[in-house]
Amino acid sequence: MWETLNVIGTIAFALSGVNVALEERYDLMGVYILGFITAFGGGAVRNLLIGLPVSELWDQGALFTVAFLAMTIAFLFPRLVRWTLLRRGIFFDAIGLGAFSVQGALFAYSIGLPLSACIAAAALTGTGGGMIRDVLAGRKPLFLQKEIYIAWTLIPGVVVGLGWVTSGGELIAVVVLVVIMRLCSVHFQWSLPSRLPASH
Repeated sequence: MWETLNVIGTIAFALSGVNVALEERYDLMGVYILGFITAFGGGAVRNLLIGLPVSELWDQGALFTVAFLAMTIAFLFPRLVRWTLLRRGIFFDAIGLGAFSVQGALFAYSIGLPLSACIAAAALTGTGGGMIRDVLAGRKPLFLQKEIYIAWTLIPGVVVGLGWVTSGGELIAVVVLVVIMRLCSVHFQWSLPSRLPASH
């Protein structure tokens, strides 16, 4: 299940990065850089948070190959990556958010970290790559926009961190739930409460 979530999240976030790069009219190298950063940035941030060496990312040679092939196909056939259910490639980003937030929580739980670390790992693994992607592309990061984004990572952080969800089928169900909730939050423009600054 760990490897399955890794592959799903890597491909989804790599395509999300490609989609942004194509919209910004980057060249082939820009596409690869933005795609790789989106796919692997969240894992790097998570490792820094929980005290693991970032160098462990370089042991994922197979995932780098998968991401490279996905980005190459998307660059050669851009209509494939531009097919999205909602604006600005949100479909691929939602899949990456779901898969990587569950994977991050599962990773922290598997090495015996407490609930707070599982929640943080879910949030950072799920949003870290997209955050770096948006900053490099000169865009407002998705997790700062009005639609609910990072809050959905609380679902896997809590249910995995408390040990409520352990089997493969249950983990996939949590991924699907996060994806659906993220898509719904954009489509129906759900947002968290906010306060306007007091007028003087």
